[in-house]
Amino acid sequence: MSPLAARLLLLACLAFPLYAVEKVRSRGYRKDPDADKCSGNDAEKTNCTRQSGEGRSACLNNMYGSCMQGPAGTPGREGNPGTNGIPGTPGIPGRDGLKGEKGECINEIFEEPWRPNYKQCAWNSLNYGIDLGKVADCTFTKLRSDSALRVLFSGSLRLKCKNACCQRWYFTFNGAECTGPLPVESIIYLDQGSPELNSTINIHRTSSVEGLCEGVKAGLVDVAVWVGTCADYPRGDASTGWNSVSRIIIEELPK
Repeated sequence: MSPLAARLLLLACLAFPLYAVEKVRSRGYRKDPDADKCSGNDAEKTNCTRQSGEGRSACLNNMYGSCMQGPAGTPGREGNPGTNGIPGTPGIPGRDGLKGEKGECINEIFEEPWRPNYKQCAWNSLNYGIDLGKVADCTFTKLRSDSALRVLFSGSLRLKCKNACCQRWYFTFNGAECTGPLPVESIIYLDQGSPELNSTINIHRTSSVEGLCEGVKAGLVDVAVWVGTCADYPRGDASTGWNSVSRIIIEELPK
C-alpha cells in the first residue's frame, strides 16, 4: 500500500466515530412535534396551539408508557355464607335491680289428707225371729260433717205367710231413717202360698241392705238395722240371720 492510501484509511477511521457521536447527540436534542403546543397558562401566546385531551393522554402514554383505566366491570355474585365464628366470652354481669315492694302475707289453709275410716260389727248365727223392731246395731265415730256414710248389712233373710205379705229391712242413724237423699232399705214380698204346699214355704237366703247416707253430723253415730212392714201390705213371719254370719259394715267417704 502506498503512503497516500494509508493516510486516507487512517483519517476515515478517526472521522467515522466522531460522526456517529454527533448523530446521536442531534437525536437527543430533536424537538417533539407537539412541543410548541400550548398548555396551562401559555394558551394566550400567539405562536402556540392548545392540545386536546386525547393528544395529551397519548403524549403521556408515549412518555411514561402507562395504560388508561377501562370502564368498571359488572358486580360479581354474592359469596356463600361463612361458617359460624367462635363463641364470644361471657359478658359482664348486669347491675342488681331495684328492690321490689313488700308483698302481702296470705295464710294458706292446707287440708289434711283423707284417712280411711271404717268399722265392721259381725254376729254368728244371729237367729233373730222378730217381725217388728231393731235387729242389730253398731256404733261408729264420724270424723267430718261434710262426708257421707256407706252402710251395708249382709245376712240371711226369710219371710213366710199363708196369704200375701211384705216385710222391710232398713237402716237408722241415731234412731232416724236417712233423708240424704232417701232411706236405705230392702224388702221381701211373698204372695199367698199354693194349696199343694199348704202355704208352708220357708226359704232363707243371704241378702244385703246397702246404701249411702249424707247429712249425718260428725261424732258418735248409732247405726242400726230394723225390720218392719211395707206400706199397705200385712206383715208375715220374718227371720234374720238364721244359721249364718251376719255383719254391718260402716265406712266414711269424702263427698
